[in-house]
Amino acid sequence: MAPRPEDGTATTIPPPDCGSTPPSKDAVVLPAYSTVALVVSESEQNDPWDLPELQDTGLKWSELDTKGKVIRVVTSVTKFALLLGFLYMFVCSLDILSSAFQLVGGKAAGDIFQDNVVLSNPVAGLVIGVLVTVLVQSSSTSSSIVVSMVSSGLLEVQSAVPVIMGANIGTSVTNTIVAVMQAGDRNEFRRAFAGATVHDFFNWLSVLVLLPLEVITGVLYKLTKLLIDSFNIQTGQDAPDLLKVITEPLTKNIIELDSSVINDIAVGEASARNKSLIKVWCKKDKITTLENITVPGIANCTSGALCWEEGNQTWTQQNATETINIQRCGHLFAWTDLPDLAVGLILLALSLLVLCTCLILIVKLLNSMLKGQVAVVIKKVLNTDFPFPFGWVTGYLAILVGAGMTFIVQSSSVFTSAITPLVGIGVISIERAYPLTLGSNIGTTTTAILAAMASPGEKLANSLQVALCHFFFNIFGILLWYPIPCMRVPIRLAKALGDRTAKYRWFAVMYLVLCFFILPLVVLGLSVAGWQVLVGVGVPLAVLAAVVVAVNVMQSCCPRFLPPALRSWDFLPRPLHSLAPWDAAVTRATGFCTRCCCNCCRTGPELDGAEDAGAEKKAELEMYDNPALCVEDEKGHVQKASRTHL
Repeated sequence: MAPRPEDGTATTIPPPDCGSTPPSKDAVVLPAYSTVALVVSESEQNDPWDLPELQDTGLKWSELDTKGKVIRVVTSVTKFALLLGFLYMFVCSLDILSSAFQLVGGKAAGDIFQDNVVLSNPVAGLVIGVLVTVLVQSSSTSSSIVVSMVSSGLLEVQSAVPVIMGANIGTSVTNTIVAVMQAGDRNEFRRAFAGATVHDFFNWLSVLVLLPLEVITGVLYKLTKLLIDSFNIQTGQDAPDLLKVITEPLTKNIIELDSSVINDIAVGEASARNKSLIKVWCKKDKITTLENITVPGIANCTSGALCWEEGNQTWTQQNATETINIQRCGHLFAWTDLPDLAVGLILLALSLLVLCTCLILIVKLLNSMLKGQVAVVIKKVLNTDFPFPFGWVTGYLAILVGAGMTFIVQSSSVFTSAITPLVGIGVISIERAYPLTLGSNIGTTTTAILAAMASPGEKLANSLQVALCHFFFNIFGILLWYPIPCMRVPIRLAKALGDRTAKYRWFAVMYLVLCFFILPLVVLGLSVAGWQVLVGVGVPLAVLAAVVVAVNVMQSCCPRFLPPALRSWDFLPRPLHSLAPWDAAVTRATGFCTRCCCNCCRTGPELDGAEDAGAEKKAELEMYDNPALCVEDEKGHVQKASRTHL
């Protein structure tokens, strides 16, 4: 084929109009060249993980008159006040949600902790820590139960370490639930769910590495034991509880719980089973008096107490403590006769409703406020690294910020749940949310250390050792999965899961139920059945999972080293390697939701099918008209070659 003429090297002849008289045979015809155009879809041009541009759609400040400036200032102040109010209600709803979970599953959590034989199994201890923390929605509560059991001698520190690891995993369920509430917008949901589950993946991966290491070497137990024995640690004071000071005026008027009941059930007090978790009397007084009791013989008399015989009976004196109820609590359920389960379900429904409503309103307000120069400044401050060669310092500074904020609010769940909507709307990138989350893990353990230092002298050493195990578990996890950039696997896994859940939104709920309920319950059941059953079932499944992961990695990185049959999973039935058939089943099962509910419930073929087509059909070919292809038919009419879609 002759080369295409360069500009200026040949006489330019205007292309003929296919509807006009055809050119003569003597006319110079330009060499033909391909008119095939590559059409790339818009979704491929834009990376869904890029932070969206928060543009100001209104007038600039300099373009406003005095009245407009006053209105904008008043509007901004009102929006900020509403944002603080919704944020306050959001945090309070998290507190009520925790209380609701304790009412529904608190006594069951105490019963789970009672079986010391099962707790001696490290795998069972791990899943028990996950289940109990999910049931009570508070790692602090589950950790305090563990500390009580260790202090009373019912549980050894070595057996408590896996339970603490499980509590670290269970506490990440709250921000995952918050992320599910943002399923309305597909891209926001992708970022929010990834920002929440990066916490999950960090905890699970840390456990997969550190739990076997702890079982084999006991590194956490030995390190914390060495620290406890080396320093003469004095009893400290209670950790500051700044958040509860702010939220308690509202939450204590809704519900107040007596968490000591769960501790009493865990340590085996039979009388605690009949007690309600709902606190009825908020002010009590204890009166100690001497009372006369009978004992079998003089040898059984209390040392130093008066002892005498009357007839055939031996009497002695003993201190008796009587509790007098002085003032009844003033919360909504102080006078109710409803059982704990009913009250818990009521509070669970109300707290989830308030949580979802506040989250939606917070996102709407943030989207309306973060525009123009404000958005540019905020995003630049939060997501920009320090200049070279100090860029690596930024992540560690974010870890310190996350630890400090969590220490202030006294809850890692509250802090991570608060940044999840910011990740969703694109204010914070997932790469920045990751170190903030790691710092939050450290912050919640430092709070536990201060709380342990406030324990009585006889409980101080064991309580502090358990808290230090929690602290060093997170430190070792950070050393594994953060300093080396290629080891930041949780970010890649969270992004992959975010892409999957953005395409199939029902998969987010399935992930939540599977990872935090079904899987721990199955492992717990196998552990109760005995070591032989756990190893016989668990080891083959673990080997199969490892092989599948290894093959998946090789398929994406180096498929040439795999046998031809294993270079894809197409040889398996489609439901075993694709979610599309399951999505069709879910779509049919929830078809009424598509017709009756909001668009966030829609997972129909008109949405996901279009995405599937776009994913499989990455580029389209279109051939456009070439004037040289105008032909003359037998009757002398000029025919035009139409556009061809390839």
